[in-house]
Amino acid sequence: MARSFSIRRQRGFTTIAMICFAALYLPIGVLVFYSFNAGESLASFDGISLRWFQKAFENKQVIDASLRSLQIAAIAAVVSTIAATMAALATTRTAPYRGLTMKYAFINQPLMIPEIVTAVALLIFFARIKIWTGYAGVGYLIAAHTAFCIPFAYLPIRARLENMDLTLEKAAADLYATPWNAFRYVTLPLLWPGILAGFMLAFVISLDDVVITEFVKSAGQDTLPTYMLGQIRRSITPEMNAISTLFLGLSILVVSIFFVVNRKRA
Repeated sequence: MARSFSIRRQRGFTTIAMICFAALYLPIGVLVFYSFNAGESLASFDGISLRWFQKAFENKQVIDASLRSLQIAAIAAVVSTIAATMAALATTRTAPYRGLTMKYAFINQPLMIPEIVTAVALLIFFARIKIWTGYAGVGYLIAAHTAFCIPFAYLPIRARLENMDLTLEKAAADLYATPWNAFRYVTLPLLWPGILAGFMLAFVISLDDVVITEFVKSAGQDTLPTYMLGQIRRSITPEMNAISTLFLGLSILVVSIFFVVNRKRA
């Protein structure tokens, strides 16, 4: 009897997979390993120490940049997820009509445009607003990150909506539920994993952004990625490794919480 096809039984699959995993995770492992380096060199390991983590926690610029990054990412993720949810509902809970595909493309346009183009456009746009209003606060960064994160939040939410069975929503409508009650008690609980995935994706994208932030920010508004970029231009110390390790741990924690919550809901 012929065995069913499986890619895992193909020759070289395991080797290629191991090479890919090594290329992805080996540099991260080296980064984490050297963040515990007792010496000041990035090329030689002089023993295990937490001195660079302590130095990072005592660095006021690092703390300010980290808090600013988290604040901007959280606000941008919340606003972009709400906007993406409304856009996904408007483009999936409707009968197909002429121009719907164009709306899909319009919402996802930031994904197809080079980020540097978006950054320059936002720089010019916000520069005019700064001249007219005199305001130069962090609101521009929040607005820029929100606009850039909407398509990242939109994709998983839309995918969740397209794969949802409409039977329960139709049953709620047949039982005289208002559109809001049908959304609140039926659609939203089923859609919640997609919303959470969109929020997390938007949060990580905002937290990691360098190009748009570098063009839009004003003096004294460094986020952690732009602060690290500035420090690398001057001198590189294991402190950068320690900061990166801390944010790697934060990312792993967020993803773990997402999987635990999603698993419990399932």
